[in-house]
Amino acid sequence: MRIFSQAALLSTQRVMQQNQNDLEIAMKQLASGNRFANSSVDSAGQAISENIKSQVRGMAAATANAENAMSLVQHAEGALNEQNNILIRMRELAVQAASDTFSEVEREFINYEFEQINGELDRIARTTSFGSQNLLDGSERTYEFQVGSSRDASSRIVYEQDTNTTGAQLGVEGLSVDSQSSALDSLDSIDEALETISGARAKMGAVQSRLEFAINNNESQKENLSSAYSKIADTDVAKAVTEMRKAQILQQYQVAVLANANETQSHALKLIA
Repeated sequence: MRIFSQAALLSTQRVMQQNQNDLEIAMKQLASGNRFANSSVDSAGQAISENIKSQVRGMAAATANAENAMSLVQHAEGALNEQNNILIRMRELAVQAASDTFSEVEREFINYEFEQINGELDRIARTTSFGSQNLLDGSERTYEFQVGSSRDASSRIVYEQDTNTTGAQLGVEGLSVDSQSSALDSLDSIDEALETISGARAKMGAVQSRLEFAINNNESQKENLSSAYSKIADTDVAKAVTEMRKAQILQQYQVAVLANANETQSHALKLIA
């Protein structure tokens, strides 16, 4: 028996400390829901999970960008839709005024509405904006929408904005239906304006369709990456609970063993006595 060097005691203390560390790790994992509550558990796995996490966050930001871009294009397309409705009504009024079933007085009434909505057509084109950016007055701008999470050009959608649907550009500025001849002459101009509006709407519709696919792709990737991150980083609750209970039980046994190891010193006293 030795008084100053108790090998059994030191060994028990070492094992108790290791078990205590395991217990603390299991409890941290359960409390945080993260398997990497202590980075020493799996440093390589933690690095991989953090990289995946950054990709997930990047995809979320890219999706928000695509949705904002969609809002911009939809806003412009909504204004074009209203201009299209105005042109259809103008054509309807022109057809009415072209018939001799209406007198000059009645044509004046028709012409008044015709000129008013024609002015509204131009006003819509000049005032439609997204923030401080005019969208339909011919202002040219190249938009680059960041819809991916990398810096590559493949993560961006480029949109050339040069739509001009003002009355002058459409060729309907100054039109009137105050006479049969002017009503007939306005029909060709209105038809050409309708064709121009349809072309602009088709262009914006194509961009909207592409943005929708980009959003759907981002959501799919974000879902898959989130699943991968969860498999790597989330706590396996069943395993963590098992490890915690195991460590708690071992701790009770180790305390008992430590108490017995301390008893050996009193045995040494009995030998001296």
